[in-house]
Amino acid sequence: MAKSLVIGASGLVGGYILQHLIDRGETPFALSRSSRTNSGSVEWFEGNLLDPAAIDIPPFTTLYCTALAEQLVLALPRLINPALKRIVVITSTSIVTKIDSEIPAERELLRRYADSERRLADICEQSGIEWTILRPTVIYAEGHDANITRIAGLIKKWGFIPLAGSGKGLRQPVHAEDVAIGAVDAAASATAANRIYAIPGGETISYREMVGRIFDGMRRPRRIISIAPVIWRVGFFILNRWLPNANSAMGTRMSNDMVFDSAPARNEFGWDPRPFRPRFD
Repeated sequence: MAKSLVIGASGLVGGYILQHLIDRGETPFALSRSSRTNSGSVEWFEGNLLDPAAIDIPPFTTLYCTALAEQLVLALPRLINPALKRIVVITSTSIVTKIDSEIPAERELLRRYADSERRLADICEQSGIEWTILRPTVIYAEGHDANITRIAGLIKKWGFIPLAGSGKGLRQPVHAEDVAIGAVDAAASATAANRIYAIPGGETISYREMVGRIFDGMRRPRRIISIAPVIWRVGFFILNRWLPNANSAMGTRMSNDMVFDSAPARNEFGWDPRPFRPRFD
């Protein structure tokens, strides 16, 4: 019987991949950095991609990875086995939208990610293994993600959301479960072998409307305040020490379109994501 290994199985998308493999009648392997108890539906193995020599997993035919591709590349020679036929890796459309970021550290990080994709493809092709790279847009899962749920948290705390400018930039939020379904479907598609796909969500809406729908999902009135971009930048400069994970470029991007064509994924492995209607009950 075909056997899968899921790396990043305790994460947002990885957890959904596990569940959908189980629903399809499989008992997948899963790699965890800490000891986990087998449930009967999943066989857990302890291991760390940064210490590949210690990883010991029986042969498997399909590998799903939601962890950093950079780490997978380091461990891949240890994970390759004669049964392995396909590797599906989840990365991000940020490799395209932020590769020329005004923030040097962000630029460097995304260039490393892009390089990891290329190295992954090279290793697979040298080893005769098919690969598929999926690049989702903004991933969400109500109450669990660091994108949409983070905005919901600010709404709960402040009662409003500030935007830099009008927030006219287009977005395509995608649910984590849809990403997982896409990964499993892509792995089963011969057409999807050795390809990179953008997998955007089911709707294209403005950043402002995206935020508005988060208000709707929380059953709160939409309270969105537009701030002149120059004031936004000055404010972030002043507040930088208290907001270490934020930057003024976030405001600039609110007016930039980050839109991707879903047609290749739709046509080649049936990509069919849900519309963006989050619910925070």
